[in-house]
Amino acid sequence: MKKIVFFSFALSLIVSCGASKSTSTPNSTTTSTTTTTSTNTSILPKNLYWQQHVDYKMEIDMDVKNHQYKGTQKLVYTNNSPDVLNKVFYHLYFNAFQPGSEMDVRSRTIADPDGRVKDRISKLSPSEIGYINVTSLKQNGKKINYETVGTVLEVKLFRSIMPGESVTFDMVFDAQVPVQIRRSGRNNKEGVAYSMTQWYPKLAEYDFQGWHADPYIAREFHGVWGDFDLKLTIDKDYMVGGTGYLQNPNQIGHGYETGTVNRPSGDKLTWHFKAPNVHDFTWAADKDYIHDTKQVPNGPLLHFFYKNDHELKENWTVLQPKTVELMQYFSENIGKYPYKQYSVIQGGDGGMEYAMCTLITGKRKFESLLGVTAHELAHTWFQFLLATNEGKHEWMDEGFTSYISDHAMDAVMLYDNENPSSRSYRSYFGLAKSGKEQPQTTHADRYEYNAAYGAAAYSKGEVFLSQLGYVIGKENLENTLKLYFNKWAFKHPTPNDFIRCAEEVSELELDWYLMDWTQTTATIDYGVKTVSNQEITLERKGLMPMPIDLKVTYKDGSTEDFYIPLQMMRGEKPTTATIIKDWAWAYPTYSFKTTKEIKTVEIDPRNLMADVNKENNKK
Repeated sequence: MKKIVFFSFALSLIVSCGASKSTSTPNSTTTSTTTTTSTNTSILPKNLYWQQHVDYKMEIDMDVKNHQYKGTQKLVYTNNSPDVLNKVFYHLYFNAFQPGSEMDVRSRTIADPDGRVKDRISKLSPSEIGYINVTSLKQNGKKINYETVGTVLEVKLFRSIMPGESVTFDMVFDAQVPVQIRRSGRNNKEGVAYSMTQWYPKLAEYDFQGWHADPYIAREFHGVWGDFDLKLTIDKDYMVGGTGYLQNPNQIGHGYETGTVNRPSGDKLTWHFKAPNVHDFTWAADKDYIHDTKQVPNGPLLHFFYKNDHELKENWTVLQPKTVELMQYFSENIGKYPYKQYSVIQGGDGGMEYAMCTLITGKRKFESLLGVTAHELAHTWFQFLLATNEGKHEWMDEGFTSYISDHAMDAVMLYDNENPSSRSYRSYFGLAKSGKEQPQTTHADRYEYNAAYGAAAYSKGEVFLSQLGYVIGKENLENTLKLYFNKWAFKHPTPNDFIRCAEEVSELELDWYLMDWTQTTATIDYGVKTVSNQEITLERKGLMPMPIDLKVTYKDGSTEDFYIPLQMMRGEKPTTATIIKDWAWAYPTYSFKTTKEIKTVEIDPRNLMADVNKENNKK
């Protein structure tokens, strides 16, 4: 590793939410910040954060008879890093849908394969597979060498890209849409013609940790921020929805924005979309799509694309005002949705988030339809605007989304649950006791069991946030989410960036919480050891430390709440409870006396601490 790369890596590790925020909106781009130092000030730059930038212009001609398409791509890549780049990589995701691919073999060898994949890829015929075949690639007009290795295109540059330099890559490619198996493809189980996700040669991300040219094995995704300009030519009978703003509704046909299209004559139409400041582009198409719209007050125009099926119509109609409520909830509780449109599209194989849209299966009971919409819409904030690397930090993506969508569903559906995250607590307890848990630092593709990945990413990730509210206080958690959005939207935050936001809001030391919960499989287990007259002794049996909320019921019928701060937090959360002396983690027991005769003692009466053994929490 070059010294300059190591220096960049070392400096980036100490970036926190205290760093100044780059100006970045859906209509602008993020550029590197140049600062100077002085012998009278800190020797470190004021803003260490940087990120790459890429702009795409693509023209695609789709042949719906053989499900193949030809494309040209002009890509302008800006190297905002301090490093000299001698190579680049592209993702060719469709190559995963071929017999013998890593996705195929992994699905056939893992103990609990995804039911949607299993051995289906191995059985695809040549006309059913997916592929992206690059036939020409130039750097600033000069042909360059490249090699396709599975789902990654390895590119050797004819001239290095210097820090601060922009270069243009011109590509010609052809591709085939696979039979729909996982997320993307043609003719899904509900009859949607095209679910076009991860469909184009996508430049891999380079950041302070280097290149992220991960093969497509199962999950997840990561991309470079930039602007997209797509011209899609397809049979005129198809309705198209997805990422971006349609530039030519009049050419497409009068009434597109209101959902009624009068198509002009001719065999094909060209749909022209632009999407500012996103890191992916998705589209879907079908001959039978109904297209409805719903305006969010002081917010975006919502688009709904779903099959013209009388069994779907009622639920998808009722879904629309509820989606307005969800959009308002997320905008109020995280940060304002910054784009002018969002689309909910029937397609794919379950639910998956993309730029300015989601693809979901639509033949569901209403509560399931709303629930999957809530979850995928919430991903707009957690992973799309706060663009974490899903492969490395999958729990930040899925867990944070699960947390906020469960709370949104509770509000929108008026469930009034005391703890909307309770299901995730139960799921985490099952994982912790299963013997199959791996740390959340495990790469998303490298869990031994799919079930262990799901519980770690979704459930344990959700408990991370819910329990953080227990540690620092509910209001502090709410303010942390808003600060996190304000400082890190349109960037690529890491776990440290989030916990530094929580520390800034709460003024507590929280590195222990991030480390023990995400980097280990240590569990929480506190118990009431003894109660004698007016003296209580508690014990710590698990390795992970926590502050303690304690409820004491006295023999006279009165109650008193106590708060035992964790010494390593160097402070206390806001509380109305009686605050008593700190508990240092290394001491296995803790004793104190009350002023009255004790009847019962209960640790964590609200069940917000993920204590794996509740049986010893009360005596």
